[in-house]
Amino acid sequence: MGIFSAAMTKSALKKAIKKKHLTINGTLATTATYIHGGEHIALYIPEETPASKTLIFPLKVLFEDDYLAIIHKPAGILVSGNSFKTIANALGQNLSPSKLSDATKPQPVHRLDYATTGILLAGKTSSSIRALNKMFEDKKVAKTYYAVTIGTMNAEGEISTTIDEKPSCSTYSVIASAPSERFGTLNLVQLDPKTGRRHQLRKHLASIGNPILGDKDYGTASLILKGKGMYLHAYSLQFLHPFTKKEIILTAAFPERFRKLFPIDTLIK
Repeated sequence: MGIFSAAMTKSALKKAIKKKHLTINGTLATTATYIHGGEHIALYIPEETPASKTLIFPLKVLFEDDYLAIIHKPAGILVSGNSFKTIANALGQNLSPSKLSDATKPQPVHRLDYATTGILLAGKTSSSIRALNKMFEDKKVAKTYYAVTIGTMNAEGEISTTIDEKPSCSTYSVIASAPSERFGTLNLVQLDPKTGRRHQLRKHLASIGNPILGDKDYGTASLILKGKGMYLHAYSLQFLHPFTKKEIILTAAFPERFRKLFPIDTLIK
């Protein structure tokens, strides 16, 4: 990873191998192929054919330069994947083309779940995508989330578990609590993930008996809100721009459904 500009991430490299685009000494490579040294490794990426249709999906752009962009992801759309309707497919029409020599198709560099709203970072050049991925691996990007959880909670805490056989850690602080006839207690909780495992915050909160309101996968079946969505919001990103070296601190506005439960503007400055 990093040697081939066309495979800028681990997942991209795995896809290239799966699609039979990588050869070793002229023979198709697999993930089971061992490297001993001295081999000739080649990557052949076919030219992309123009899509038969274009996704029309306006996005709110919070920041953009020639290297990267930060957008507000709405609920109800995948960040990437095999579906046509994804943030990845919508970035091209919402962002200005980079003028840099290694400009490439804009690509998200981290994940947000289908139902999660909030701030999302994307790279616009090959070198930027590599640099941003490395920053996430090195934990140099600070992310803050907010969620509405169910049940009585301690004022703050740390949750450390193993997810997918890897250590994971999140800290939380309860900003406000309110009585609920149906749910007993609802809490507005600030969340700071220290690692980035799949569904980490949702699994962590469910593990201490305080699932996120509207979470169909990890919540209590009898307490699922139909048609209301999940109350998890990626609120802010903070990092040092890998090329301009300027500090970037941005926030994404809360969905209206949060405001109906808590006075967000007075609680979060």
